[in-house]
Amino acid sequence: MTITRAEVCAVACADSFADAGTVIASPFGTIPSIGARLARLTSAPELLLSDGEAMLIAETTPLGEESTAAVEGWLPYGKVLDLLAGGKRRVMMGASQVDRFGNQNISRIGDWAQPKVQLIGVRGAPGNSVNHTTNYWIPHHSPKIFVESVDLVAGVGHDRARQIGARYHDVQVVVTDLAVLDFQGPDCSMRLRSVHPGVSVDEVREKTGFELAVDQVAETRLPTEDELALIRDRIDPKGLRDKEVPA
Repeated sequence: MTITRAEVCAVACADSFADAGTVIASPFGTIPSIGARLARLTSAPELLLSDGEAMLIAETTPLGEESTAAVEGWLPYGKVLDLLAGGKRRVMMGASQVDRFGNQNISRIGDWAQPKVQLIGVRGAPGNSVNHTTNYWIPHHSPKIFVESVDLVAGVGHDRARQIGARYHDVQVVVTDLAVLDFQGPDCSMRLRSVHPGVSVDEVREKTGFELAVDQVAETRLPTEDELALIRDRIDPKGLRDKEVPA
């Protein structure tokens, strides 16, 4: 059975939700959304999913389809902010830049006074990264994203978290189309945990704009047959995953 890179990435994202418990999942992007749904159907049955608006839904609905599931609860925007401050979320965000300590930028590229590119602003990244577990999904691993120093800190990394005494800071992993990285290197720096099948350590190093900690690098695990069936038949029957990470 042929397993695609997108499916490997989806399972890696699902694993980042495995120990979440009873919290609301906030995945940003197609692959993280598949991962959160897969986790709820396998390793994290208490994970809460929303319809993307203000309802908590009872069923795990297919990606790209309007939910017809029973509603378990109402989640207005103000309550989301309460959850953000209280640590009851598990977030997987994107990043326009990320550095070796997990500082993330989604606000601007270039000088403060005259940016080259204006992005979406810091949004909820500061509160996410200091109040509950936050992970990152990067669909195109490149040295333009993995940089020595971010142009603006939106999501707080491990070095700054120590400086400000962020007690609940918990940035764990970065999943990309090439690899899974964690922060088990020296001084909580980024370490290459695993490479996806067909990817070499040297390829990841070449596409990273700083020196990665490299110890014993595993191969990212493949989805099981049951996980593949859930991804293909129940979660993403339209194959949206292959548009984000082409086969």
